[in-house]
Amino acid sequence: MINPLSSFVFSHPLIATASAENGSLVLAGVLLSLVVVYFASKIGGEICARLDLPSVLGELVAGVLVGVSALHLLVFPSADFDASRSLIMQALQMTAHLDPEALNGVFESQSEVISVLAEIGVVILLFEIGLESDLKELIRVGYQAAVVACVGVAVPFGLGTAGLMLIGAALTATSIGITARVLSEIQRISSKEGQIIIGAAVLDDVLGIIVLAVVAGLAKTGEVQVASVIYLILSAAVFLIGSLWLGRLVSPFFVTLVNELKTRGQLLVSALIVAFILSDIAVVIQLEAILGAFAAGLILAETEKRGELEEQIKPIADMLVPVFFVVVGARTDVSVLNPFDPSNREGLIMSGFLIVVAILGKVVTGFTVFGQPGLNRLAIGVGMIPRGEVGLVFASFGATTGILSDALQAAIIVMVILTTFVAPPLLRLVFQREETAPVLSRPDDA
Repeated sequence: MINPLSSFVFSHPLIATASAENGSLVLAGVLLSLVVVYFASKIGGEICARLDLPSVLGELVAGVLVGVSALHLLVFPSADFDASRSLIMQALQMTAHLDPEALNGVFESQSEVISVLAEIGVVILLFEIGLESDLKELIRVGYQAAVVACVGVAVPFGLGTAGLMLIGAALTATSIGITARVLSEIQRISSKEGQIIIGAAVLDDVLGIIVLAVVAGLAKTGEVQVASVIYLILSAAVFLIGSLWLGRLVSPFFVTLVNELKTRGQLLVSALIVAFILSDIAVVIQLEAILGAFAAGLILAETEKRGELEEQIKPIADMLVPVFFVVVGARTDVSVLNPFDPSNREGLIMSGFLIVVAILGKVVTGFTVFGQPGLNRLAIGVGMIPRGEVGLVFASFGATTGILSDALQAAIIVMVILTTFVAPPLLRLVFQREETAPVLSRPDDA
């Protein structure tokens, strides 16, 4: 008998490539993938936590192990991977006995669902980070955050463009998800440094989108599409400022409405509606969904429901956020780091230059903040280092448009891998150093 719920779910366009009779296999594949994600994230996170490293690093490493680089448990369709190379699909095939075309349809649908869950995970993460942030403090450090963001885009872009414009573009953006997760774990989100990093990373994301639009225009037509760039700048400014201003006006009505509702989950569901609406608006105007989620978190953090909402969102974040980090790791092909493969050597040489530029170009941003005595400037710079999935977007664009050679694409991927994996432990280290410095300098220790 076909479950009516399954019939409804699998009629969705996301999985339309799978026939109705194979809908249950898509569900089975998604559930097995989630088992792999949760098992990997917990094992990796626990190991890193016991080694006093950020758990997000363990989730990324675990993702690499279960992904395209090692076990092939969590893989995604590409030129090199079809259903026959996915162990989960092979397990399903043992009982289903599908023809290759049907199995690939199930594989593509299952992968799409997991990818969407990962994107929802990062939306939830940024909503949670917004709740933990202080809007007044963000506004107060807004100037410093803007300086850090602009320098963090200009310096790497300028140095990287010495090789190729798209390489410079790939060096500009900061992966806010990775940095925000680490800051949250070490309880530094609400610190002045944390607020500068988060504010600058949000602006970096906007500036990265604008830079990509410029590079895309040059790649397609040989000239900058000024109208597109102006549109992105204005839409980003109007969205961020307008949503925060409007949100502060209507937040009292939100609290009143929630207090009047009598059904279970009234606060959490109402808050998620706000977050998803703002995320959707951000996507519609060609920005990132995470900007809308972060803005929603900032707005609701100003209400009396902040503490209650922070507690209620945690189980949702625990369920969805690991999917994002494990998927990022699973998509990362570390075979490009193999120096014994002759085809990798040119890329590795180029990546050495990119890694230096990628790290120094962001670390220097912390030292552009003036008039703030006692500020941990090194921590600000280190917090801007990880490129994560953002850098991979640029690499993917370069590959599909033919701008990048295989070696240059590999160099960008290596840069993304190393900055993503190095930044979390470094960020914790520089904050720990700040905590121990006063103790080491006490006169009675001399």
